[in-house]
Parts: sequence; structure tokens; C-alpha cells
Amino acid sequence: MRKLFLVVLAVAALAVAASTAFAATKSVKVGDNYYVRSRGVPTVTVSKGTKVKWRFVTDTGHSVTVKRGPTKFNSGVRTGGSYSRTMRKRGTYTIYCVIHGSEQRMKLVVK
Repeated sequence: MRKLFLVVLAVAALAVAASTAFAATKSVKVGDNYYVRSRGVPTVTVSKGTKVKWRFVTDTGHSVTVKRGPTKFNSGVRTGGSYSRTMRKRGTYTIYCVIHGSEQRMKLVVK
């Protein structure tokens, strides 16, 4: 009986580790006055549980700030590196840069 319990416990631990290891990550480029691409307002769609990683590829300050959505978050102003957030609530997020306002925005749809 004890061996069966240990086997079940080991399988459960592996399942948790595997689900964490296989969680999707979506990368979003943050450049001078844009997310994703240099024109238009992009829409990025991900599944619930996806980690979204915004990569700052500029020397000027930008932020990832939720203006409207199920959950609010803010990366703070950054000039490099990245900011990540695991999306746990479904819905549409309107994201903008606190420095550039409506000139730099995107929609993030979590299904």
C-alpha cells in the first residue's frame, strides 16, 4: 500500500512539473512608440495561463500598463530587459505606455 501511495505521489509531482514546463510563453516586442510592430494597434491573443513576455528593444523609456481589463498591472518605465506576466484571467486588456499614451497601445485577448 505504501509503495502504491509513493508511486501516485511521484506521478502527481511529475504532472505538476510537466504542466509548468510546457506552459506557453508569448513574446511581445516593445520598441520606440510601438508594441509588436511599428504601425497600427496590434491585437495579441493567448490562452489563459500563458506567460506574456514584453521585451524592451529600445534605449528610451516605455511601460506596459493596463488601462482597461480584468486585472490591472504595470511594468513601470523601463529602458531595456523584459517584463513578464502570466495571464490568469480571461478577457480583453487594453495596454498602453504611460509615457506615450494613445500613440503606443495594444490589445491583449486572453481566451
